[in-house]
Amino acid sequence: MPTVVPPEVRRARLAVSALFLTNGALFANIVPRLPEIKETLGVDTAVYGLLLAAWPLGSFILGLLAAPLMRRFGSAPVAAVGTVLIAIALLSAGFAPTAILFAIPMFLGGALDAIVDVGQNTHGLEVQRRFGRSIINSLHAIWSVGAVLGGAMAAGAIALGVPVPVHLAIAGVVFSASALIAWRFCLPRTGERSLDDTAGAAPVVPTVRPGIRTVALLAALVVIAIAGAMVEDLGSSWSTLYLSDSLGAIGAIAATGYIALIGAQFVGRILGDRFTDRFGSVTVARAGGILIALGLGLALAFPTIPGTIIGLAAAGFGSATIVPAAMHAADEMPGLRAGSGLTFVAWLMRLGFLFAPPAVGLLAEQTDLRTALIVYPIAGAFVVLLAFTLRPRRVAHEGAAA
Repeated sequence: MPTVVPPEVRRARLAVSALFLTNGALFANIVPRLPEIKETLGVDTAVYGLLLAAWPLGSFILGLLAAPLMRRFGSAPVAAVGTVLIAIALLSAGFAPTAILFAIPMFLGGALDAIVDVGQNTHGLEVQRRFGRSIINSLHAIWSVGAVLGGAMAAGAIALGVPVPVHLAIAGVVFSASALIAWRFCLPRTGERSLDDTAGAAPVVPTVRPGIRTVALLAALVVIAIAGAMVEDLGSSWSTLYLSDSLGAIGAIAATGYIALIGAQFVGRILGDRFTDRFGSVTVARAGGILIALGLGLALAFPTIPGTIIGLAAAGFGSATIVPAAMHAADEMPGLRAGSGLTFVAWLMRLGFLFAPPAVGLLAEQTDLRTALIVYPIAGAFVVLLAFTLRPRRVAHEGAAA
């Protein structure tokens, strides 16, 4: 008999979906306007690249604050209030008259984004536990919808000639209000058993020093998450450049590589929960890693424009569930304080966004871009090798605790 889901849990699912949507939409609003901001600041391409690195740098340096903040305030308040602060940081960056005044809010925005990311995923996983089936992949799919929505808003603002500060102010007000309204319908703080160590006679996750096995499992989950993050970043960082410069595709065709990857990833996330419930996270992730390795490997081995676009789509579909699965497994890891595993994996995952593009760029300078892109099918192979670490562990642990 299917589990009856209480109305408040269904409302919480809609609420946390809104948090994912706003998180995806906010940053996407500034991305198409970055060239205008570069011109306003009057910096060259090298300095501009360093300024953009402020976002992932902030998320890496301060991202570990997520776990203590959630234990103090709860995951929903952290996600909702953090969203408002991200909107303020992006607006400050849009107003910035100098490079340093642009870098500071971008650094803080990246830190807040990492904290909000952990908060909304933690709350989403708590709602998933109440549902009794996987919903986390659909939440990440909604994040993708938010990113498309934010990009479309920015494109419309550019077409209408709306100044950057005015555009970012409107987006900030709209999505901040959405996040605060969603907060009202999230699960109450006292209902978050995964965060509230005092909720029962025995905590769900005991606060003991993790052993070598736990550390090794966390390290494997970090590698899996970084691999998934790298494939996501491939679309925005290199797909258009590779198709246009290396394969000679015209601008409109070159842009379809990114669209193919993100579009296939969205479809994969919509189907991901059903696949995970049916086959298990290990099998789904392993199949995804094979798709990434084969799709991109064949595209690089036999370089054609159609083959590359198909390979990017295969990589996007294959990567759809990898990051959510790694976060879920980390959140269920026994032997860690509540929220610590997910925070740790989400924190180190951002190393993929921070270091993968420069590493590929340096390798491309020594060889060529086609050769440098081989790191992405290798990332898929690592997912295949380490997918066994995604096996659920909380059930056995909870039984021992009981």
